[in-house]
Order: sequence, then C-alpha cells, then structure tokens
Amino acid sequence: MSSIDIGISEQDRNEVAEGLKCLLADSYTLYLQTHYFHWNVTGPQFRELHLMFEEHYLELATAVDDIAERIRTLDVFAPGTYKAFAELSAIKEVEALPAAKDMVTTLTEGHEQVVKTCRKALKVAQQADDESSAALISDRMRVHEKTAWMLRALNS
Repeated sequence: MSSIDIGISEQDRNEVAEGLKCLLADSYTLYLQTHYFHWNVTGPQFRELHLMFEEHYLELATAVDDIAERIRTLDVFAPGTYKAFAELSAIKEVEALPAAKDMVTTLTEGHEQVVKTCRKALKVAQQADDESSAALISDRMRVHEKTAWMLRALNS
C-alpha cells in the first residue's frame, strides 16, 4: 500500500483523527439514543416526536459514515465498537426510559454536547490546516446547533 501524502503531517493527521473519533463516538451514541427514543416515545406528542426523532436518527446515520470515512481518509482506523464509543463519547447512556418531555431534554443536551465536541475538534483541524476536516466539523456543528434549538423550542 502506498503512503499517504496529502500535505498534512502524520502527527497532525493523528491529532485531527483523535478529535474526529470523539465526534464519531458522540454522534453514534446520540444516534442510538435518538433511535431508542423514536421506538419508545409515548404521550400526546407521540406522532410529532416519533417523526422528528426519525428525521434526526436518519441524519445522524449518514453523519457517522461521513465522519468515519474522513478518519480513514486521514489514514487512521475509525473506531466501531460499543466499547470504543463508550470510552470516547462525552454523551452518557440513559439509565431508564424517560418520559417524552425528558427525552427532548436529553436529546437537546446530547446535541449541545456534540457542538462542544465539534468546537474542540475544529480548533485542532484548523491548526493542522486541514480544511476538509474543518469543513466537515463545521457543517456538523451547524446541524447540531439548529437541532438543539428546535428541541429546546419544544420544551419552552
């Protein structure tokens, strides 16, 4: 296999990839949580939340693939086990199935955490002059900021 030469040093590629791994783990954990809530939401807002959660987990499913492929583009292996994601993610699993309003709060906090993870990873990508990773991270940050805003509006 040929060596990678994309104008980013190996050290910088590895540092950017580490940030992307955390973003991948947060995104995958949020995907699972959102899917879990989609399956189990009940109450007066059932239809609205069920459909919204589906939109969110489908978007996240695409996102995790994009993030993992960017890690591979940097010539680093992407994590892909529950154990690895649990170690890397700042989003913790819920202990019990919450009520619908609490699901919204939990997902809001999850999206806000992904934004914080994006901000950390973005700084590293920018310092490495890795515009491709920075663009991906920035795009993800914008999606999560908007989603958190929409979720917050439900509990206002």
